[in-house]
Amino acid sequence: MPSYFSKRMVRYPLYGLIAVSLALLGVVAIFYWWISAIAIILLGVLFYFAFVFEKKEHLEVEEYISTLSYRVKRVGEEALMEMPIGIMLINDDYFIEWTNQFMASCFDEDTLVGRSLYDVAENLVPMIKQEIDSETVTINSRNYRVILKSEERLLYFFDVTEQMEIEKLYLEERPVISIIFLDNYDELTQGMEDQTRSSLNNLVTSILNKWATEYGIFMKRISSERFLTIFNEKILWDLEKDKFSILDEVRETTAKQNVPLTLSIGVGAGISALPDLGSLAQSSLDIALGRGGDQVAMKQLNGKVKFYGGKTNPVEKRTRVRARVISHALRELMLESDKVIVMGHKYPDMDAIGAAIGIRKVAQMNQKEAYIVINTSEIDTGVTRLIEEVKQQHPEMHARFISPDDALEMATEDSLLVIVDTHKPSFVIEERLIKKIDNVVVIDHHRRSEDFIKNPLLVYMEPYASSTSELVTELLEYQPKNEKINMLEATALLAGIIVDTKSFTLRTGSRTFDAASYLRTLGADTILVQKFLKEDINTYVNRAKLIEGVRIYANGIAIAKGDDERKTDPVVTAQAADTLLTMDGINASFVITKRSENEIGISARSLGKVNVQVIMEALGGGGHLSNAAAQLKDVTINQAEQKLIQAIDEYLEGSTKS
Repeated sequence: MPSYFSKRMVRYPLYGLIAVSLALLGVVAIFYWWISAIAIILLGVLFYFAFVFEKKEHLEVEEYISTLSYRVKRVGEEALMEMPIGIMLINDDYFIEWTNQFMASCFDEDTLVGRSLYDVAENLVPMIKQEIDSETVTINSRNYRVILKSEERLLYFFDVTEQMEIEKLYLEERPVISIIFLDNYDELTQGMEDQTRSSLNNLVTSILNKWATEYGIFMKRISSERFLTIFNEKILWDLEKDKFSILDEVRETTAKQNVPLTLSIGVGAGISALPDLGSLAQSSLDIALGRGGDQVAMKQLNGKVKFYGGKTNPVEKRTRVRARVISHALRELMLESDKVIVMGHKYPDMDAIGAAIGIRKVAQMNQKEAYIVINTSEIDTGVTRLIEEVKQQHPEMHARFISPDDALEMATEDSLLVIVDTHKPSFVIEERLIKKIDNVVVIDHHRRSEDFIKNPLLVYMEPYASSTSELVTELLEYQPKNEKINMLEATALLAGIIVDTKSFTLRTGSRTFDAASYLRTLGADTILVQKFLKEDINTYVNRAKLIEGVRIYANGIAIAKGDDERKTDPVVTAQAADTLLTMDGINASFVITKRSENEIGISARSLGKVNVQVIMEALGGGGHLSNAAAQLKDVTINQAEQKLIQAIDEYLEGSTKS
């Protein structure tokens, strides 16, 4: 069809020319009328043909527009009814008013008009009520991304089944790298005959090869105590469902051969880059080993860590080489600093204070000023008695106990901050010190959790140790002997060991007795320790009231709780948990009390059959297999109890499966 618009541009000037010509002819007619008459006739003919042409063009345009509108309307109707996108119109009562044909075919029905959405797809109702713009739902085993136009009460359905299957396949096939470490292989095989060592290697390798073959894992031994494994995330999900039972199999099988070997596994997953996966696996393994081994650690991209296993107590390492290396490294760091600031956890116990006094002595042996951060409003009676004794016998030492504000004022960029008996930033007495001082050392005996102080210069964490005081005592033995450890300092360290071992009854190894023996040779006074640990009548009564309301939940697990109206000292709570553990038939105890206006504390104790650390970690806490705690914010005592029961149930269910 000729261009309509180009013709219009030609035609309009023609009409103008005719008008101008008529005007000129009017002037000419005054002198030559016959010429004007002829010209007017010619112009009339020209005007007639122009008018006819204009009318014809107008009819053609109308016909073209009419045909185009029809085609567009027809295509729109066909697209609305036939395109593979579901469209549904509903009313305010959730009845279907209209759907296209594709929507009806999704439900394998001829029509859906007039039916209630509750009958057809009830899972869409909450989306509409909450006016959620987009959501993926499942209808007749197919997945649809539903888009809601709330004002029009209109729903669009896009079939994304294949897309989701591809995404799932992608996730399942993503690579995973893990490193398997034989925790105590070197110590077990030291001094072994070649034949016995070979037999142990064959046994462990056979178990691991069978496990790898069963799950389709590629495994390669890269050293005497390390294996590298590569698999995909689908296999990882299966391993998680199985709770990594390979840990139990290796431990139990080797124990029957009188060589109790355990595994630690670090898993790197969640990303595609192989170098990053390897780094993540190694980082996860470091966390697993830092928690005492015999477990799987899986560090996630959001910083959180999943743990499996960890049911056994850490095995004590006989060698003290690491203690000597750490002691020398700590000395070098102190010599490079202008002063040393020592800080423990909130509401410090004898172990935290004893360890802090020991670290101050290490600094003194290296001719460095050292200060102990303490909040006098958050200490129990035992620590108060110790500090009073220090004030009386050693005023110069007492002057080194400073408040958190004073510590912040005196801290410089060259100061060294030593944190004892905790590794969690949220647990320290003054968290601002960690942010102000870059040079940080962590000395702790608790199992490592995912919440860890960032970028410390030196970390000395030994979960097998009875207490931090034991670790510090070993460090003191390798320091210069130009400053003698006085009786009160030795007594404070011994008190820390006694408190954390419940008078050498729990978590006590040969090195614990070595440390205690060393402190006794320095003049540590056990009678003075008993004086520090004496309790008053009110403490005894408050503990008895807590125990009075105890109930046995399951499997010898005792739960006691205070009330929401009365605050309870954390030490009393811990003592109540300890006391319950001495009762017949109780394997684990949990005591729940109010610590402050918006905080509930839980103390957990166990004889070893129940891993209270895992249960407390589920509530945001941590500790040891037999000694742990947690703090919950903005909950009541009863709400805390329900959370605790849920964590216990999950633990018991996992233990049964594994």
